[in-house]
Amino acid sequence: MRKKRCKKRLRKSLLTKCFISAGLAALLLGSCGKSEGQERTASKADVPAASRTEQEKKDSVQMVEAIHTPYGKYPETVTYTLGKISGANHANLPVGATYEDNAYTQYLKKMLNIQNKDVFELEDGSTYEQAVEMAIEDNDIPDVLVIKGRDTLKRLADRGMIEDLSQVYEECTTDRIKEMYESYGDGLLGSATFDGKLYAFPDTVIDHGTMLLWMRADWIEELGLPEPETMEDAMEIARRFVEEDMAGDNSTVGLACSTELISGSSSTYGADPIFTEFGAVPGKWTLDDTGNVVYGSVMEETKAALGYMHELYTEKILDPRFLLRSTENLDQMVAEGKCGALFGYWWAPNNPLSTTSKGNRAAVWKPYLLSGQKKAVLESYNDWQYVVVRKGYEHPEVVGKYVSVLFDYTRYEDLNAHDINDYFSMNVDPTARPMNINVDYWDGLYRTTANIKQVMDGEMRVQELNGMERAYYETSKSYMNGTLTTVNAWAAYASRIQAVSLLSESGRGTLPLPMGDADGEIPHHLKRLETETFLQIICGEKPLNYFDEFVQKWYEEGGAELTATVHTVPCP
Repeated sequence: MRKKRCKKRLRKSLLTKCFISAGLAALLLGSCGKSEGQERTASKADVPAASRTEQEKKDSVQMVEAIHTPYGKYPETVTYTLGKISGANHANLPVGATYEDNAYTQYLKKMLNIQNKDVFELEDGSTYEQAVEMAIEDNDIPDVLVIKGRDTLKRLADRGMIEDLSQVYEECTTDRIKEMYESYGDGLLGSATFDGKLYAFPDTVIDHGTMLLWMRADWIEELGLPEPETMEDAMEIARRFVEEDMAGDNSTVGLACSTELISGSSSTYGADPIFTEFGAVPGKWTLDDTGNVVYGSVMEETKAALGYMHELYTEKILDPRFLLRSTENLDQMVAEGKCGALFGYWWAPNNPLSTTSKGNRAAVWKPYLLSGQKKAVLESYNDWQYVVVRKGYEHPEVVGKYVSVLFDYTRYEDLNAHDINDYFSMNVDPTARPMNINVDYWDGLYRTTANIKQVMDGEMRVQELNGMERAYYETSKSYMNGTLTTVNAWAAYASRIQAVSLLSESGRGTLPLPMGDADGEIPHHLKRLETETFLQIICGEKPLNYFDEFVQKWYEEGGAELTATVHTVPCP
């Protein structure tokens, strides 16, 4: 019978002394709350002490320490099978590196003696999710698996397919990792908790701030125009780009835009800041002025924003062919230097703007913050990623140890973890890591840039920066003084110094309000109705007042019933 979960946080030094002085008695009792497989791992201690060599005794103590501490190293390599999310362009890994052999996996092998063996490597999206779904239905998931959505997590927990990681979290994550998770309030860890048990390590989506408007500053200068201070200023500049055909051959696009309109937190080319300008949050659940739950896409503020976008489209400031553009086509347009403006997050210099610098070195992109903070939104965590461990896997603690080493030790303690930290400045995508989640403070983006700027201003010593911060600092400084002129160096400077500094000046966002067990997912037919209506209004196929008809239809076809189920309550 499994023993009751231990709640006391054990420290490395105390554990070592405890197990040595107790004559390895803890091994005889088995691991506290571990699976049957873990108890088998410790069964070597059942061999009479007289029959064991000194090395075996040492390995037994080391194994216990590894199982119960964040940084304890296994005496023998622990290999875990993994369902791996891969990245576009092989995650921009250096030539010769693989998802099983790169700076991350090598460091983890050196520090913890763990190694991933990937069962499948697929890009995020329908292909990866289909592979996960097949593994779940076959009741044959890898030892460690990255999944998307709280619903999938709950299904795995209800089926008894995954390990309870409560003790792993308590024992095998550092205090700093716990602080990071706690910075998100109760909602994030609560989303992975059922019946008081933690079943997964959630991804932490740091506050990216609002989207910025990235504009061709070289075109602004060439036209002798003042830099924009408002959204109206920026759109007027985009108009001039088109009128003067800055790209040549009548190919200039003023403002690029995706038909998705709303980018969320992980993509570019949306029109989010235009909606924000009007106080709208389409695609999200929010609270109205009276505190009632409402779907942002049916609010009057959204109607006003659509009317403004129709004007931009009519005046050819908004790309007249945006309905025909795929993401690949948009990327190509940017790379060829035909686009004058686009909305993107602080990291847009890494992708796609760096491609323009490669193809057209005269291109100079600069960020502008023109819209305020968004309204607080409700979060169901259905789009968030979680790392789970197969029920019965003998080393579920590898997840906690992995998180502690990569997101605490390499950043804050090991000043020599150059290979890993250099990946940030080399534009290697985070999907290069074995488990794709990132763990950081909710306001980690601002902390990093604030520290870098303090060093640049002489208010802080370089030695006080953590590993990742130092990598960005050195790259940005080298770019600023002209000793490093690569595209990646520009991207590091433009994103971390230019863009994040603007966000810091505007104030930070607000934490999402957890929805608890409420799903809030918009049914496909209502989502299709919304998308079609928005695009029809923008392109003039429907008048602006058609929005009112859309709202009525949305409520009648299931929206009213759905709204009644959404509440702002803590996750259980």
